[in-house]
Amino acid sequence: MLIQSLRMTARDWRAGELRFLLVALVVAVSALSSVGFFIDRMRAGLARDANQLLGADLVINADQPVAAAWREEAARRGLLLADTVTFPSMAQGGEGEDSQAQLASIKAVSPGYPLRGELRITTNPVEASEALGTKTHAIPSPGTVWVDANLLPAIGVKVGETLQLGDRRFTIAQLVAAEPDRGASFANFAPRVLLNMLDLKSTGLVDNFARVTYRVQVAAPSKNDFARVKAFDGWLRERIKADNVKGVRLESLENGRPEMRATLDRADRFLSLVGLLSAMLAAVAVAMAARRFMQRHLDACAMLRCLGMTQNGVGMMYLIEFAIVGLVGSVIGVLVGFGAHFVLLELIGTLLPADLPPVSPLPALQGIATGMLLLVGFALPPVLQLRNVPHNRVIRREQAAPQPMALATYGLGTAVFVALLLWQAGDPKLALLTAGGFLAGFAVFALVAWLGLRLLRRSRNLFAHQGWRFAVTSLQRRPGATVVQVVSLALGLMALLLLTVVRGDLVAAWERATPENAPNRFIINVLPDQKQGVEGQLRQAGVQAPVLYPMIRGRLTAVNGRPVTANTYASDDARRLANREFNLSTMAQPPEENEIVAGKWYTDAPGVAEASVEQGIARTLGLKLGDVMRFDMAGLVVDAKVTSLRKLEWGSMRANFFVIINPAAMANAPATYMTAFHLPERGANLASQLSRAYPNLTVIDVSGIIRQVQEVVDQVVVAVEFLFLFTLASGVLVLYAALMGSQAERTREAGLLRALGATRKQLAQAQRIEFVLVGGLAGLLAATGAAALGWALANYQFKFPWTFEPGVWGAGIGAGVVCALVGGWLGLRAVLRQPPLQTLREAG
Repeated sequence: MLIQSLRMTARDWRAGELRFLLVALVVAVSALSSVGFFIDRMRAGLARDANQLLGADLVINADQPVAAAWREEAARRGLLLADTVTFPSMAQGGEGEDSQAQLASIKAVSPGYPLRGELRITTNPVEASEALGTKTHAIPSPGTVWVDANLLPAIGVKVGETLQLGDRRFTIAQLVAAEPDRGASFANFAPRVLLNMLDLKSTGLVDNFARVTYRVQVAAPSKNDFARVKAFDGWLRERIKADNVKGVRLESLENGRPEMRATLDRADRFLSLVGLLSAMLAAVAVAMAARRFMQRHLDACAMLRCLGMTQNGVGMMYLIEFAIVGLVGSVIGVLVGFGAHFVLLELIGTLLPADLPPVSPLPALQGIATGMLLLVGFALPPVLQLRNVPHNRVIRREQAAPQPMALATYGLGTAVFVALLLWQAGDPKLALLTAGGFLAGFAVFALVAWLGLRLLRRSRNLFAHQGWRFAVTSLQRRPGATVVQVVSLALGLMALLLLTVVRGDLVAAWERATPENAPNRFIINVLPDQKQGVEGQLRQAGVQAPVLYPMIRGRLTAVNGRPVTANTYASDDARRLANREFNLSTMAQPPEENEIVAGKWYTDAPGVAEASVEQGIARTLGLKLGDVMRFDMAGLVVDAKVTSLRKLEWGSMRANFFVIINPAAMANAPATYMTAFHLPERGANLASQLSRAYPNLTVIDVSGIIRQVQEVVDQVVVAVEFLFLFTLASGVLVLYAALMGSQAERTREAGLLRALGATRKQLAQAQRIEFVLVGGLAGLLAATGAAALGWALANYQFKFPWTFEPGVWGAGIGAGVVCALVGGWLGLRAVLRQPPLQTLREAG
């Protein structure tokens, strides 16, 4: 049987029967594997380079100096280390009665800091405020400091002058324009002062009562060596657990920078969507190619049955043939995809790092497995139909109805397709949502196409044009083929529309998640009697509708009546939250960009205390709806019932609070105010004005953090754009394959009509009308499906606002008509040039 299958494979290859299927499979696998190779390297590169926002691959955050044994273990593993010591203190400028002081965030750094990313420094305050400066791997020289530009007007000094830190005076040598590992926590919002670690002891500021954070940055010598850092991370966690070490936290990108983690998670889902849509197009291509192969081998199977071959023999022979084609096509597709991903990297140029991590074998294995899965899922049903071809087809050219086993394999194909989407996505929700939309589109498209044919039957005599009648009759003569044609074209177009028209809205919405006008300044410590004056100055600086939020310091003392102590929680994160004071707030309505994910927002009834809690902190502390949290706020005790959980959009950079309590319960709570706002360029001197008018205020510039997030977003958007273009090109080939599915039947029909007297012009007009009808209906269905699927993805997966664009339907109908006309012309132009007799002979 193997020998016979090899002979049949060679014969079909020489006859050109397998080339169409092989090309479709190569296109499918190359599209998937090229995207796979590219996504694999880009994901690894993004994750690696995003660690610049931590300044390292791993950070050990501790309340006390890190144990020497940990440092020795890191050195033994060949890892790089750098130290920082951070604490709040007063920075003083000037002398005598002219001196001015400002609370600052002091940060002592060791040589090598930062291990990932780079500092930017300048001596120009304007450049520093815009995060522009010279990149450097150096640190301040002994006796000098680098400071934030907004510290200068607050203490009345300039670059080159001195400031006092504890017992030591330092020369201000540079301004810090960008600090990669600064983060967005309030502990880092005070103006920064960077000094050399060698100078720290001489300041006398670090004693047993200082609130000091010790951080050890850890990184591998190579940016692509993740395994070594991961192994050290595991070793550290084991030591922390075994020795019951307190006050230590290991920070990575996931838990150290939530706003950047949210951005990268969204990028991951975008890239997964590209893989899913490629898988859809691949399934359509292989299914149509296999169906065409089956139709062209019906007569050969009937002849083999007449010559004595059994049903099982016929089925096995073609299964082996398909397996050979599948393996060869998959390997070729992987090789083409591997080469194509270098083209993508070249096209993107400098927008991605030149030293991306090397290719892993996983995309190649996925590509080969995908090709075989596609072949099994979508080529097996036609093969089983070949197995059931009757003997008498040699005499009577009619095809028996599909057997139950052949029909059952379509269910197998559906299951394989869903499994393929789950594998490609890596996100079950995204995969199931996309698969559900695709399969629902298949069913709905088939039903609408069948109803459309029924309605079209009545319109045959609507126009006296002969071409119109020929077209309607042709569509009615083969309703099954027409429905398949409309559905396949609509599914392919739906994916393409999602890739082109709808994709633009998704990308635009993603960019709006961290827009250019996102808040870039924070003000904290606003006293109640200063609130009105600060609001007025903000309006004068060009800030639109400033909102100041109450900020109340409170300590969590009990949950459901049980006291909260250091031993209440097992995890260090929960213990740290329980031991610190919370920044509480109160407001009547939910903050902008907050989504209620459980429960309901409080009604603010008098005498009732209710709380809305951020879902992450609720998970850490084990809180659920109905729990009662007791807070002590400078002697005021409030028992607040948890009535809702909120999801925060960390990338928005807006004012976010973990716990918000209703205003009626917080009426007597001691509060200061804070605000987050976007400061336009014309208000650049606002910080100095506010510092002079209200010396107690702290103005924080987070424009550097915004710029970091936006740079990563822009980088991924460009990569997604190129991936969409590549998948769009493969989708066009898939649509051509789908349109070629009925070529043989159309060829016989055209030859017969010409033999009966129809002119070439009449047939050409009829074909154009037919393709316009098929393409128009397919485009209408595709646009509707793409809009519905885009809405579902935006609302339930990417969490974006969505607006329907009427242009989607125009683009869909236009694209459907053009694709159908072009495909029909490419497939049938040669037939219309040939004599009818020759056409009929070749078609037979």
